Amino acid sequence: MLLPDQIDFDAPFPKLSRRLRLGVVGGGRISTMQAMAARLTDRWEIVAGAFSSDPVRAKTAAKDWFLSEERCYCSFEEMAKVEAARSDGVDAVMITTPNHVHFTSALAFLNARIGVLCDKPLTDEITEAQHLVDATNAAGSVFGVSYAMSCFPMIRQAREIVAKGGIGEVNQIHVEFMQDWMTSGEICDAPHVKWRLDPSKSGRTSCVGDIGTHAAHLAQFVSGLTLTDVKADFHVCGAPKALEDTAFMMTRFEGDVPGTLICTRLAPGNRGGLRLRIFGSEGGLEWDLENSEQLQFNRFGAPDQIISRGHGQGVSPSVERLIRTARGFPEGIIEAWGNLYVELAMAIAAWRDGRRVPDTWLDMPRVADGADGVRFVDAAFRSHQQHGAWVSVREIDDLQNIR
Repeated sequence: MLLPDQIDFDAPFPKLSRRLRLGVVGGGRISTMQAMAARLTDRWEIVAGAFSSDPVRAKTAAKDWFLSEERCYCSFEEMAKVEAARSDGVDAVMITTPNHVHFTSALAFLNARIGVLCDKPLTDEITEAQHLVDATNAAGSVFGVSYAMSCFPMIRQAREIVAKGGIGEVNQIHVEFMQDWMTSGEICDAPHVKWRLDPSKSGRTSCVGDIGTHAAHLAQFVSGLTLTDVKADFHVCGAPKALEDTAFMMTRFEGDVPGTLICTRLAPGNRGGLRLRIFGSEGGLEWDLENSEQLQFNRFGAPDQIISRGHGQGVSPSVERLIRTARGFPEGIIEAWGNLYVELAMAIAAWRDGRRVPDTWLDMPRVADGADGVRFVDAAFRSHQQHGAWVSVREIDDLQNIR
């Protein structure tokens, strides 16, 4: 058994009987960040990987990752088959490949009864995303999606404030993700960028599928409201590109709650410019990724509050267990990724043990959230194709149900 016999679900996350074994599919810069975060939790060890289809490069990666050559594979299919048969095989894999490989690789590991944490967007097509949802449900497996921005402690605190009525009835939601790393046209030729602008690898969108999905997920995660409609306008603001580098959207959430969503990679001075503002009948919340340790909480007619991340600072118990240091000792994106991997570890352990845990125990993004992200991207693309018309995020599902 991985989990202890008795668990206090209101207390800090329990220790496991062993570290879980994690595999890497794809390699690249994001995989090294995620590996760092996973190791930070002391609940994972990296034991295998499929880093390249080239045998020489795959084996060379073994040295870089301090792995044995026999556990560095030339394909994810081989990795899934071999690791599933090993007594010490991986418990889960991170999938950090270009978008067009997500579906087939995730399905291979699901079918091998290996847990999955997949990068976003989950897939390029709604039908594929729904197939992964159905396959996960059928297997009773664990499938997480890397919306790591939802794992910052202050985002969890904001979610709880909204859920408990702290700002009253939500009446508008604004979110933006502004970056500047594509300002220079020369960057488009960099290897880690070229595939993001190639429709055969990135899908029908670039900026929207990459960072716009973070914004859409965060707005829904904190507000508790489902995004229902979008009105989108895509732009190429910098050097010529096959896919958009900027998008402006009007949004509508359940209950006809209006909002806005902006994403761009050409906003000089913005590096991690993810900002969320939610306003309600009694107050509002504001959070900024570049100042992620503070949450602004305003009650109309009362003094403004700044809630700070840190032990013993009045945050809720469910947020407290995601905090590692006292206030004044900064935490950031690696720790947020670490929180995602802690919750993934708890979910994998419960699955392996055959244990049922409360639905409220873990808030990590799941495969259904990833599928909703694909629906958002699809709706935004269709709206742009229709010259900015309002488009239902669930329109494709509704048409399929009618048929």
